[in-house]
Amino acid sequence: MIKKYLVLIGITISVILLLIAISIYPGGTYQDKNSVGFDWSKNYISNLFEAKALNGSQNSSRIWAFFGMFVYSISCSIFFVNMSKKIPEKNFKSIIKYTGILIMPFTFLIITPFHDLMLNISSFLFWNCIVAITVFIFMTKLHFFKIYNIICLLIFFYAVLIHTSSNWDLLPIIAKINSISSILLILGLEYFTKKEDFAHIKARRQHTEKATNC
Repeated sequence: MIKKYLVLIGITISVILLLIAISIYPGGTYQDKNSVGFDWSKNYISNLFEAKALNGSQNSSRIWAFFGMFVYSISCSIFFVNMSKKIPEKNFKSIIKYTGILIMPFTFLIITPFHDLMLNISSFLFWNCIVAITVFIFMTKLHFFKIYNIICLLIFFYAVLIHTSSNWDLLPIIAKINSISSILLILGLEYFTKKEDFAHIKARRQHTEKATNC
């Protein structure tokens, strides 16, 4: 029973830990070093990982954020391993599984001074797995996820566009929307899809191969 809900438990714990970190963040933004507390529209989640807050105070939220990201990275990997078991195509199954496992260290290392590099690598791996899953989603009758997967991908690409255009006023908000939509996508795919949703893909492919051979 616990194994079934590991992703939900992990995501819930990580969100709680990050919310605690946010609630005790001393303050400061890039626009106003003297602001108090965490500003949802101006602070980045990455601000929680620094030794000192942007206002110069000792960052008491850091340890909570560290543990939050650690649990989140494990939860993501468990999700991709579980999702790979639902995919009937052997090559894609392996890609999703092992790339998903590889995501874990890069996601956790976002907390380090190599934040930007680790974020780029983990995002690249994460969204490539999501694209692979989306390809198979479009072969099913999971119509909601056909739409929601595309929406999540568009949000991600918009966040990349905002970052490359250096729109620092909008980026903190879009980054959080991207994170929330990604978490909902993980939970949705984990608990509202099943192996049987994809089973016909393999059967259809085998039928096509037999017809071709004939």
